[in-house]
Amino acid sequence: MTVQTIAPTHTPGQLSAARIAAFAGHYAEHCLIEVVAETGSTNADLLARAVMAPGRGGLQAPTLLAAETQTAGRGRAGRVWLTAPSAALTFSLAWPFAAPLHALVGLPLAVGVTIAETLADFGVDVQLKWPNDVLQSGRKLAGILIETATAADRQVWAVIGIGINLSVPEELQQQIGQRAASLPTAAAQDRNLLLASLLGALAQNMRQFESQGLPVFVERWNRLHAFAGQQVSILDQGKVLYEGRALGIDQIGRLMLQADGDANPIAIMAGDISLRVKEG
Repeated sequence: MTVQTIAPTHTPGQLSAARIAAFAGHYAEHCLIEVVAETGSTNADLLARAVMAPGRGGLQAPTLLAAETQTAGRGRAGRVWLTAPSAALTFSLAWPFAAPLHALVGLPLAVGVTIAETLADFGVDVQLKWPNDVLQSGRKLAGILIETATAADRQVWAVIGIGINLSVPEELQQQIGQRAASLPTAAAQDRNLLLASLLGALAQNMRQFESQGLPVFVERWNRLHAFAGQQVSILDQGKVLYEGRALGIDQIGRLMLQADGDANPIAIMAGDISLRVKEG
């Protein structure tokens, strides 16, 4: 495992590439680990490197890039991911896949399972909102953004961006426009241990996803489904497309919705759409 800390000094509580590597375990032993004090977007940084030739600054191995502060974080469909400085665990993992891009469609769901199961090891009970949010008590705790790139040598890279709220000041809550969750203090006490645990679990599960695909994660995701059996609305730019009872995901990651009066469930593909619990 190779580590690179891009910061002049290290003080207790700061992210440390060496400490992350020490805690990460053997599943992540081939990962490059980098920590920066500040950047715009860890996803954007790794995507830029993914398309370069390996000998010209391009990625050569799975690479974790973590930032103490991220100033231009992004969410799904170009949305802004708002955080206060050092108030979130923000990182991206660039992972090479020996698979075509279409085989990665269900990857956000597998990553959601990985985050939820890892947080459970820290005593944090969370649920998953299709297709890429992690909730705690109905509030958003973490988000996932996966982007892909094909390198000059035709290697397919998935850049897995994850943001986990450590604390959400009231001013930030108002900017976001909705109540967000934050990680309990005990779980966030050692960010290096938490990030290392997430890296180890991601490395293990990315190998499993590549070899076996989404089906091995479907039952695990459905057990964590935040809205199982609830009436929900599927919206596109504020317009209701479907309403019905959320059943869970199928083997290719579609959300199955049982609409009133329909004998067969509707299969919803992920896209620039939103899921809301139906009022009333």
